[in-house]
Amino acid sequence: MKPYDNRAWFLVLPALVIVTFVGILPLVAVTNYSFQDLFSLNNPYWVGVDWYRNIVTSERFYASLGRSFLFSAIVLSIQLPLGIWIALLLQGSHRFVVSTVLVLITVPLVVPWNMIPVIWLNFINPNIGLAGRTLAWLGVAFDYKFDALHTWIVLVVMDTWHWLGLVVVLAYAGISSIPPAYYQAAAIDAASPWQVFRFIQLPKMKTVLSMAVLLRFMDSFMIYIEAFRINAGGPDSATAFLSLDLGEEIQSFNYGPSAARSIVYFLIVLTVAWIFKAATSTRAPVAMEPAKELTT
Repeated sequence: MKPYDNRAWFLVLPALVIVTFVGILPLVAVTNYSFQDLFSLNNPYWVGVDWYRNIVTSERFYASLGRSFLFSAIVLSIQLPLGIWIALLLQGSHRFVVSTVLVLITVPLVVPWNMIPVIWLNFINPNIGLAGRTLAWLGVAFDYKFDALHTWIVLVVMDTWHWLGLVVVLAYAGISSIPPAYYQAAAIDAASPWQVFRFIQLPKMKTVLSMAVLLRFMDSFMIYIEAFRINAGGPDSATAFLSLDLGEEIQSFNYGPSAARSIVYFLIVLTVAWIFKAATSTRAPVAMEPAKELTT
């Protein structure tokens, strides 16, 4: 029996060092600050769990939490089906068409986050924006500044434009990895397109779609720059998400409460990710692999 060589763990050390400095140490520091009232870093005052008590007993916290969950649910319910549908359309397309569409649809991913709301504010401007002038020409009274529904529409469409490419790339990668033998077996059994999708393509995309769901949930749940630049949480706090409450605390130099909020939000995201992971890791019944060679 070949002896076990522990020297391979040395290859992981660089990653562990980086994670320690950019993740673990800041988390420990923020956790420490969340139990103190920081008049200055040299003059902290221990307050225990007071900041956490204020957060969990605040009606504003639960209202912001509900809006954050609602926004994440809306964007996931739109971007996942739409991304899968586009990936399915690309499956049977010419290689040049696939390459062109994937490049164009992923361009928004490389646009800096702080420029996304600037682009869309110009786009929906009724004086200079294409969408704004078109809506005005059609007689549609679109007012994202004072109409909460219109503000939500802008945020959802903007987020979909920004992140749809990620879902499409992941879904297309999952579909492309399916061996042709599966489709051959489905053709022999006269399976319908829906059956092919339900029993072959969707299960094979499970891993990449799980990654897409987690990434999109974590990002959409903590949306800040886009919501702040579009309407700063308005109108009437209709788009005041958790991240905007945290940003308000930081800008007010309330470092103790903001540290506590950061830990609470981190625990919420971690809990949801753990629940999702536990729900998707349940063992499914083992399906019979299609024969790679058909015998007569």
